[in-house]
Amino acid sequence: MTGSTRPTRRLSAAAGMLLALSVLAPAQAAPSGKADQGDAGKGEADKSSKENDKKEVDTEHLFGFTEGADAGEKGEQEAVIDTVTRIGKRRDGPGPSTYRVLDTRFAYQFNPIDKLSIELSAFGTLRRQRNIVDLDDKSYGTFDGVSMEVKYQFLKGSKEQPLGLALEVRPRFTRVLPVEGNGADIFDIESLLQLDVQVVPDKLWYGSNISFEPAAGRQRGGGPGYRSSTFLWSNALVGRVGENTYLGPEIRYLRGYEGTFLNRLESEALTVGPALHHRFTEKIWLTVAYAGQVWGRDTDSSLAGRALGLNQFERHNLRVKFGMEF
Repeated sequence: MTGSTRPTRRLSAAAGMLLALSVLAPAQAAPSGKADQGDAGKGEADKSSKENDKKEVDTEHLFGFTEGADAGEKGEQEAVIDTVTRIGKRRDGPGPSTYRVLDTRFAYQFNPIDKLSIELSAFGTLRRQRNIVDLDDKSYGTFDGVSMEVKYQFLKGSKEQPLGLALEVRPRFTRVLPVEGNGADIFDIESLLQLDVQVVPDKLWYGSNISFEPAAGRQRGGGPGYRSSTFLWSNALVGRVGENTYLGPEIRYLRGYEGTFLNRLESEALTVGPALHHRFTEKIWLTVAYAGQVWGRDTDSSLAGRALGLNQFERHNLRVKFGMEF
C-alpha cells in the first residue's frame, strides 16, 4: 500500500511545482514588461526634451548686410573676417574707368553677460580707382583704423515670442576717406536699431535695421575738414532652404549727407540683392550677400538727370563674412 502511493505522491508534487511555476512566470514577466515600457517611455520623453531644447537659430549673421538682433549668452566668443567689396562710380570722360575698394574687418567678439556683446575690430583696405568723376587716380593697400561695437539685446525672439530687438553702437577711427580714398583722421559713431521676427517658426525670418552714422575729422597734410552723415534703412526676408542653409532677398535704402547731422542731402540710393547664410557646423558659418543699385540720384546740379546716386554710394556691393564661435 505504501509502495503503491509513492509514485502518486511524486506525481502530485511534480504537478504542484509545475502549477506554481506556471502561475509565477506571468507575474515575473509583468514587471519586466513594465520596465520595457518604462524605458521606451523614457526614450520618447528624452527625444521630446531634446526637440524642445533645440537651439534657436542665431539671427545675428542671418540676413546679409542687415544685422539680426541676437547678441549671444555669457561666455560666448567669436572670431569674424568680414569683407565688403565696393565697385563702380561715374566715369570721368573717355577711356577705361575703374573703381574697386575691398574693405576687410578682422573682429573678435565676446559676451561678458547675457544679451550683451562687445566686438573689437581692425580694418584694412585695398583700393584701385582711375578716371572717376571728382576723384584722383589711386592704387594702394593700407591699414584703415579700429572700432568697437557694443550691442545689447532687449528682446530675444523665439517660437512663443517671435520678436527680437537690439541696439548697437559702433564708434570707429578710420585713416582713409571712404569715397575719395585720401588719407585722413576721421571719427564716426554709428547707432543701429536691429529688429528681427520669426514669420514662420524655424522656416522664415524677417530682419530690419535703421542706422544713423555721423562722421567728422580732417584730411592729412593740412587738408580741409571732413563732415558727413549717413541714414540707412535695410530689410531682408530669408527662408530655410536646407537643414543649415538660408536664402532670401534684401533691400536697402541709403541717404548720404554733407554735415554731421543730416544737413544737406548729396545722394540717395536703393539697392536690391540676395542674401545667403550657411552653417558648416554648429560653430562655423558663412554669409554672402550682394546689393546692386537699382535706383538713385545725386543732388549736384551738374549731375541732374544722371542715373543712380554714385556721389556717395557704389553701383555694386558684395559682402563675404566668415565666422567661428568658440
